[in-house]
Amino acid sequence: MEDYNNIIEGILYLKGDEGIDIKELSLILEISKKEAVEAMDHFIEAYSKRGFDGLQIVDFGGKYKLATNPQYFPYYQKMVEQSKTTLSQAALETLAIIAYNQPITRAKVEDIRGVGCDGMIRKLIAKALIKEVGREESPGLPILYGVTNEFMDAFSLASLDELPELGDIVETESDEDIFATRYQEGDLSETD
Repeated sequence: MEDYNNIIEGILYLKGDEGIDIKELSLILEISKKEAVEAMDHFIEAYSKRGFDGLQIVDFGGKYKLATNPQYFPYYQKMVEQSKTTLSQAALETLAIIAYNQPITRAKVEDIRGVGCDGMIRKLIAKALIKEVGREESPGLPILYGVTNEFMDAFSLASLDELPELGDIVETESDEDIFATRYQEGDLSETD
């Protein structure tokens, strides 16, 4: 297992933001998925006991990643020039509709919003927050959209089950948009 720890650490470093899931890890290590789960669990346990906690292993929707510890964010923030990426209210609405209803077509998003959203969808794809996830079996085979791993990272979600219940959002009296708040809270830099 000790060799697996060193190999997994290197893999996580090389994978960066993409991360690795158990299936891919099992293929790389040439072991069963069960053994890959055990190897990852052993690695996480050993990594957490090493005496340093500036970096940690996180599981974002089944993808394991090496990430900085949010406890030290103020120090990291000083090092990195912060360029906040924000989304317009229309883009946030479109993103929320897709997150809660995926897979969903552009036409259905427009039906829900009541206005065209071609530009918003292009913007969200460009920011890698949504992607094409398939085609609907209907005339014209319209594109189905869903959220990406980058969306999961940006909103600190391990799964879509962690999204707030829609009833909870509607009942709050705050004008604050949950997506806007979380999107601006994270360390999100515009990438080319």
